[in-house]
Amino acid sequence: MHLRLISCFFIILNFLEYIGSQNTSRGRRQRRMHPNVSQGCQGGCATCSDYNGCLSCKPKLFFVLERIGMKQIGVCLSSCPSGYYGTRYPDINKCTKCKADCDTCFNKNFCTKCKSGFYLHLGKCLDNCPEGLEANNHTMECVSIVHCEASEWSPWSPCTKKGKTCGFKRGTETRVREIIQHPSAKGNLCPPTSETRKCTVQRKKCQKGERGKKGRERKRKKLNKEESKDAIPDNKGLEPSRETPEQRENKDKQQQKKRKVQDKQQKSVSVSTVH
Repeated sequence: MHLRLISCFFIILNFLEYIGSQNTSRGRRQRRMHPNVSQGCQGGCATCSDYNGCLSCKPKLFFVLERIGMKQIGVCLSSCPSGYYGTRYPDINKCTKCKADCDTCFNKNFCTKCKSGFYLHLGKCLDNCPEGLEANNHTMECVSIVHCEASEWSPWSPCTKKGKTCGFKRGTETRVREIIQHPSAKGNLCPPTSETRKCTVQRKKCQKGERGKKGRERKRKKLNKEESKDAIPDNKGLEPSRETPEQRENKDKQQQKKRKVQDKQQKSVSVSTVH
């Protein structure tokens, strides 16, 4: 029993010595590869170098290389920057750059936003949208073509003529509809929203107050015309006077003679009354 325990103890001791030797050799290799490796790094780095920045990151952080001039510096971030996508591996979490035409991406094969001049469709960035789709220059995506949609026609309006529903036999009636969906750039245009047709009704006399605005105006004009006719004197049958200057002079002489005769008659009457 004691021999078994002693043998187990030596086996465990040999195993621990082996692990220690492996860690020592790994540290030596790291020092040979990175002579300036430091364990006391800042900014989320697990190991770092004065020249290359972060060499490895703390758990859950992403490692990404940032270019500064001709030099690349390792940085550890909580999430990948725009234009990169993150991938988690057992030993490292790494940020990888998206494709050249992709601004943001989910992985190397699925873009979520394209760069200027490209349109997004099913995770791809395209120069032109496929057939049956059109480019939306606001969202920079390929979207379905939207055609115009209109509602059903309304019932026909009452038959009218010049705003009245009475005093005529033939008029017009109208119906309308509304636009439910306006079309996109390549969609079918909207149809007319109103329609008018001729109609025939049985003539009926307008009651008082049914003449409408135009009827009242016509009645007022008619009354004004009649009043203006009454104000003008009736010269029918009278010939316009076209007397010459000689005729007017003779007429004046005759009137003077008449006045003289009338004066003489008045004097003779007054003398006879005195006697």
